[in-house]
Amino acid sequence: MGEDIKVSQSKLIVPLLPLRDVVLFPYMVVPLFVGREKSVHALEEALSKKKDVLLCSQKNAKTNDPHTEDYFQVGTLASIVQLLRLPDGTVKVLVEGTRRAHITKLVSDLKYLLVEVEVLEEKILSEKENKEIEALMRSARSGFERYIQLNKKIPPEVLMSVAAIENPGRLADTIAAHIAVKMADKQNLLEMVNPGTRLEKILAILKAEVEILQIEKKIHGRVKRQMEKSQREYYLNEQMSAIQKELGDKESEADELEKALRKKELPKHAKERAAKELKKLKMMSPMSAEATVVRNYIDWILTLPWLEYTEEKIDLDKASSILEQDHYGLEEVKTRVLEHLAVQKLTQDKKAPILCLVGPPGVGKTSLARSIAMAVGRNFVRTSLGGVRDEAEIRGHRRTYIGALPGKIIQSLKKAGSSNPVFLLDEIDKMSMDFRGDPSSAMLEVLDPEQNNAFNDHYLELDYDLSHVMFVTTANSVHGIPRPLLDRMELINLSGYTETEKLKIAQKHLIPKQIKKHGLDQAKIYFQQIAIKNIINKYTFEAGVRNLEREIANICRKVAKKIVEDHQRKKLTTVTKKAIYRFLGAPRYRYGKAEEEHEIGLTNGLCWTQMGGDLLSTEVTVVPGKGQLTLTGQLGSVMQESAKAAVSYARSRAKILGLEEDFYQTSDIHIHVAEGAVPKDGPSAGITMATSIVSALIQTPVNRQVAMTGEITLRGRVLPIGGLREKLLAAHRGGIKKVIIPKYNEKDLKRIPDKILKDLEIVAVSHMDEVLPLALILKKGQQLFNTVQSERKVLARRSVPLIKKRPAPSLRAH
Repeated sequence: MGEDIKVSQSKLIVPLLPLRDVVLFPYMVVPLFVGREKSVHALEEALSKKKDVLLCSQKNAKTNDPHTEDYFQVGTLASIVQLLRLPDGTVKVLVEGTRRAHITKLVSDLKYLLVEVEVLEEKILSEKENKEIEALMRSARSGFERYIQLNKKIPPEVLMSVAAIENPGRLADTIAAHIAVKMADKQNLLEMVNPGTRLEKILAILKAEVEILQIEKKIHGRVKRQMEKSQREYYLNEQMSAIQKELGDKESEADELEKALRKKELPKHAKERAAKELKKLKMMSPMSAEATVVRNYIDWILTLPWLEYTEEKIDLDKASSILEQDHYGLEEVKTRVLEHLAVQKLTQDKKAPILCLVGPPGVGKTSLARSIAMAVGRNFVRTSLGGVRDEAEIRGHRRTYIGALPGKIIQSLKKAGSSNPVFLLDEIDKMSMDFRGDPSSAMLEVLDPEQNNAFNDHYLELDYDLSHVMFVTTANSVHGIPRPLLDRMELINLSGYTETEKLKIAQKHLIPKQIKKHGLDQAKIYFQQIAIKNIINKYTFEAGVRNLEREIANICRKVAKKIVEDHQRKKLTTVTKKAIYRFLGAPRYRYGKAEEEHEIGLTNGLCWTQMGGDLLSTEVTVVPGKGQLTLTGQLGSVMQESAKAAVSYARSRAKILGLEEDFYQTSDIHIHVAEGAVPKDGPSAGITMATSIVSALIQTPVNRQVAMTGEITLRGRVLPIGGLREKLLAAHRGGIKKVIIPKYNEKDLKRIPDKILKDLEIVAVSHMDEVLPLALILKKGQQLFNTVQSERKVLARRSVPLIKKRPAPSLRAH
């Protein structure tokens, strides 16, 4: 630009109006819509003082508040012809370009942009240059005429006005304003002050544009000849093909899909369906909505791993090592996985089991599924079913719906990349249902080994083989799982960890993991065993180890903070029992312990919760009254019925216990179960309440080191209960020495850790009459039952014809 520009000595200070995607040339009259506040103020200033305004194009149209570097430095001075304010606050202005100008400096940018400019005057040409200019002008008019003939968007009147222009600079600017070129090219033309240079550039642009328009005309002619054989969509499709051919025979999207379909290994029915849909896609307009739906459908078919399987590494020793390395205990699950591998090695059967891991939070159900995948050498994929209430989330939506997609099962298989992954269905007991359907019913087909080899997703509408998928589901309780769905899965119960197991897990897994996570090492922090036990018993109350890990992390954070504050000191921090109070504060929980003294009417019961087992004291007080029975402690309906059955048992034994036969008419019995704010229910406190009632009636204390659990009947029989493992763990933790359990539950003792069985004396009973001598502390010479043996025999003989043998009742885990 340098030697072609002659700068006038006069300088102007004018408002600046930045333009978006527009380049204004001199002699152009253009309407503009102005909405930015600074731009509106600039127009108002120019109009009020009858000044010109400088119009410069922005380099980036998205910039809302442009600065000096955001707009070009050469623009067009323009006068305001007309200004109109619109109701929405914007301004419509009609401007006319006059002269080119170059910005020398920014004067102000507060209320509006105010700049100092120098007017760029066109160079005065010599006689020789005038002849060259005349030739360039003729060529430009001729080229522009050819351009207008091919481009029907420009009215013919423009050509007449161009023919009348004698000024070379004005001719160049007028043609530049009407040709369709990039904004950068137009700005380049604006910055060319020499009219000869500008006309040469315009001639080159016109030549290129005419060539493109001729190609377009040839394409239109070719397509027009074929238009009679097809409808308008076919014409548009052929036009796209012709354009692609001129651009270099680029491969169309349909051709790419066809090539991918030939390479992809698919079942016969899926390949036929994909080919049919592809044929339909080729007949459609690429811009139609239906084409997008069909294209997405074919994409889903091609991306699913229909016949892709990962090869299992059937090495029992290695699999066992992986399971042992990642999890402590949980022997039943580990054994089941190894059994599956052994069977697969012998039979080469690819069908996988469907396991359901049931247990309280934090025992490692989810992480165990990931370890199973590593052990069997399969890919792992997880989906959470918590809160799922729409059947379509499992089976997918039909393609008629806008934005339809396959369900969670098919989507997860695409993510897994194989058709035989370990598929974790987390929180299967948290599914619900509403008016949109029942997702648990849809899961029946997924988890049925006899049906899932032809699982039909609503979106795909093709059968997909799920029989090779190893499904692992997790649940906190089986009560939320429908019976038909539960019947299709192999249940494996994961009970809560014992204190010893938690200690081992913390030492072997949790502490090393948190030390590494917090940037520490064994030389900076050490946990004493007694300190870990203190955290387990007084700062966590759970069946698993999730909160235990959280508290260990809490301690590690505090140690890390102390190390940083002490400037990377190398002293070892030992976490002792005493230091726990400093790190974690006052103890948060207390667990049930045996009473300190033998009490009348106070018996240690055992209860089950989702957090594990616990000791639960039952108190009974007998006072003079009118035979009223009072139950307190937020007892549920089943527990209230157990209390009434216990009272009826005591009344039936009144004579042999040495009580007056009408004692229940002259005394009120108040039964209270501790922790009154916590709702309780279940039949397993029956013998506990009966023992407390008898103790209060005959004024004989109950042994504080005895705990019991069992359901009672009116005849005094002791029926089985659930949650025995958790209850025995709670008894062991609370310092109990003897535990009374139902005879039927003896079979469950094989699942109890040997250490617990060694420390506890477990007595199995079948009748309440066996419980009382074990639980009550009799005085010297005191006989509990008067003529007990003869009475028991008589009652037994009377009851035999009346009692029919029934199958064992289902366990109630309360």
